[in-house]
This record gives sequence, structure tokens and C-alpha cells, in this order.
Amino acid sequence: MKRVLIPLCLIVLTLPLAAQSAPTGPGQHTLIPAPNPVIPPELLELVKLETEFEKSVAKGGGKAFASWFATDAVTLNNGEPPVLGHTAIAEHATWDPKDYQLTWYVEGAQMGPSGDTAFTWGHYDANGKDANGKPFTLSGRYSTFWKKVAGQWKVALDESSQEPPDPNSPNTPPPCIKAQPR
Repeated sequence: MKRVLIPLCLIVLTLPLAAQSAPTGPGQHTLIPAPNPVIPPELLELVKLETEFEKSVAKGGGKAFASWFATDAVTLNNGEPPVLGHTAIAEHATWDPKDYQLTWYVEGAQMGPSGDTAFTWGHYDANGKDANGKPFTLSGRYSTFWKKVAGQWKVALDESSQEPPDPNSPNTPPPCIKAQPR
């Protein structure tokens, strides 16, 4: 019988099959664990961590978003200059969850060889109102680079890229609308 080895990258790609974050409403993604002996426990830990991050932000807005970052963290947002350091990230992430809802779900994860760095990636949705009170939705991809700081996981790098807007959608913001961080 010939053995087939599955590369780690293929195992990571199957992660959504093992643990999906199913949207149940704005800010209401629920982790749905499913037994799969192929998925290492540390990857499930990362999916849970990212899900906790998302739920915290859905409830607490920008203040909660900033609380997950390391002191030397960086955010890279589509069309925006980098935001460097926890203090600057906290000053930049000031939205209220009543006015702006940022939700996301993880689609993949990978742990670094030492076990103290990792990354997750997935899809995000942002819903808010423009300066005229017109609702808009932004969607895109994100990746989060995690590192352990004093034994606790912290976000070291968060980057996002918006999906191209759907010109036929009534909720597509005009090009002058800038997204909050994701």
C-alpha cells in the first residue's frame, strides 16, 4: 500500500472544514468545531483565538480592537499609511460598535515552528454610515500575524484589503469613504 503524505499547507486549507465560524448576524460568528484528526490542536487554538478577537470587537468596537495589539504592533489598511505601535492604533481605532460594525471569520491558520508566532487569515465585513447617513458595506480579506508576549497571544500585524466594490450594489460607498481598520 502506497502512503500519501499531506503537506501542511493542504491541512491548513482544510481548516474551515474542521472549525467554521458561521455568521449568525452582525457580529455573531459562532465557532462550529467538528472532529477531524488531521487538524492539529494548535490550529484550532488559533481559530478560537481569532473568533474571540472578532466577538470582542463586535461588542466593544475600536477600543476592544486596539486592546488585542502588542506594544510594537502595526496595522496596514487598504489605501492608508501604516499605523505603528499600540498607542497609535488605539488613537486610530475609535469607532463605536453602534455606528460601525466590523465582523470577520477565519478561513485558515498556520503556527510558526517555535509555537510562539502564527498567522490567521479570512474574510471581513464592515457596516456603517457615511457622512450623509447613507449605509455602506465594505468587504475584503485580512491576515493577522500573532506573537506570544509574556505567554499571551497578541496581534503583531493586522492587514486588510478591500474587495472591489460592486457597482450595482445600493450600499457601495463612494470612493471617498475610508474604511475603519480591520
